[in-house]
Amino acid sequence: MESRAVAWLAARRTLIDPAEAAAGRVLFARKALIETAFLVGLRARLDPEPLDGDYAALLGQVEEIAARPSYRELIARDEAALLLYAGTYAALRLCGREDPEFRRLITQAAAGGYAAAFERIPYRQLDLLHTLELCGVPHSLPAVDDVLPFTLLCNRPNVVKLTDRDIYALTHTLFYATDFGLREPRWPRDFDPGAAVELLEALLELTLGQQNADLVGELLCCLLCLGVRDSEEGRRAWEFLTAVQETDGRVNGPPGVVHPGLADGDDAYRHWATGYHTTIVASLAALLDRSPRVVRRPRPSAPKPRLTVELPLRRAVVWLADTSRRHAPAMSLPAAAAVAHAADALGEPELARPLLLDFSERLADADAEVWQEHGMEVVGEFASGLRTHGITCASLDLFLKSTAAAVELLDRVPPQAVHNVRRLVGLGLLTPQRATALTGGAEAPHPAPETAVTDLPGAWKNYHLGHIAGFIRDSARAGRAQHRITRDAISFLLAQQSSCGAFGRPAHDDPSHREQTMMSWTQSAVTALATVHAAAHGAVFTDL
Repeated sequence: MESRAVAWLAARRTLIDPAEAAAGRVLFARKALIETAFLVGLRARLDPEPLDGDYAALLGQVEEIAARPSYRELIARDEAALLLYAGTYAALRLCGREDPEFRRLITQAAAGGYAAAFERIPYRQLDLLHTLELCGVPHSLPAVDDVLPFTLLCNRPNVVKLTDRDIYALTHTLFYATDFGLREPRWPRDFDPGAAVELLEALLELTLGQQNADLVGELLCCLLCLGVRDSEEGRRAWEFLTAVQETDGRVNGPPGVVHPGLADGDDAYRHWATGYHTTIVASLAALLDRSPRVVRRPRPSAPKPRLTVELPLRRAVVWLADTSRRHAPAMSLPAAAAVAHAADALGEPELARPLLLDFSERLADADAEVWQEHGMEVVGEFASGLRTHGITCASLDLFLKSTAAAVELLDRVPPQAVHNVRRLVGLGLLTPQRATALTGGAEAPHPAPETAVTDLPGAWKNYHLGHIAGFIRDSARAGRAQHRITRDAISFLLAQQSSCGAFGRPAHDDPSHREQTMMSWTQSAVTALATVHAAAHGAVFTDL
């Protein structure tokens, strides 16, 4: 992977020359120059063998550009862009190409009271500190280890809320803090390396699902910088990067990496611009993996926090049960079914009893269409709740008997109906033997996930609580309630519970609209948390 990727970069090395770039592409070329130079500098640091071939060609290109006054003297004219030039000098220095005049310009800019002093967010400050260290330029700034406590990485971020920009902040923090795997940082006292690895692996799962090779590559580099080689997610990342690398060595970047106007119809330029950074990242991953100088250590064990959702679930059940009684039962039947399901999961069926009594009386003469409209999953859970308390509902009993009679006439049911057949068995309306004959003994397939893991950041951004709750429910059913992504989704959901027990912040003032919206969200949350609670206690509950 590395040799092919570097060959592709070397064959297009003139495109990193700002002097050859069109007017609107100069800044992009400067960025590509520093990133290419840095790859070459890291090759010199991480591999004791002399540079040759394509790496030597890239170094020659960087050295030629950096020797021009039209490039290096811009440092004195644009101190805010110090890093664009200091990184180039650092790479040359690492390759044994010391340049005293280049160094003097960088030293002057760093000491000038602005370039190293203007406000930067923490990971950008780490970038500056790391680059100045590689340049060997003195400064009076705080040490890398003193900046670390203020970074996103060291403040236990919620995976669900992280944007692509946040992920880049995390990866670069690890690059600079570990000096690309060559140093052990002095982490903050409450920093847990196992939790950091767990975070990286969770983000790999997200970015692999999005097929974002750039972020997959950077996250893989971070695992390697921490010394981790025995990661299942890391193995999947290697498989993915190997699969997406093109025959000529290029690795395509994610959509949006280059503004459409920058290419201006130039397909060859767009092909390079959209792939050069991701190709560099893939090269770096391979370099880190093979370097004898990069630290290697066993994967640290992740923390094992115990999730307790019993109290918020109970409060939500109480609120949903009380609120549902103020609404028409025909419309609120799914809420009643959720209440019955969750009360059973809690081992407190009495929480659902007043609501079930009320609805059974008000629906005693309901038409069959009322039950048919909601489907067997909802109706079956409601019926199970009634059976638990010995409550009868004439219209429901008639509907269930007619449904069972219709099923009895069938020779076989489709796979998606197996759950409903099992429900009829549970209600005593169908014998297990007849159910086996109807289903062929097949297990009931779980429905497709309501929300894919890759949809979570969007669901958080757009406040789609129902989608997040659906993801939590499906994850708990699949045995992943303790996974980092699921735990963070649960943490976010729990933070949306109000003091009354309802879930969600509708951001509307109309009382009726607010209540209807909160009922919908709370119903979804109750079902999800009931599944989590059941999983934590080793119970198996029917799907709802």
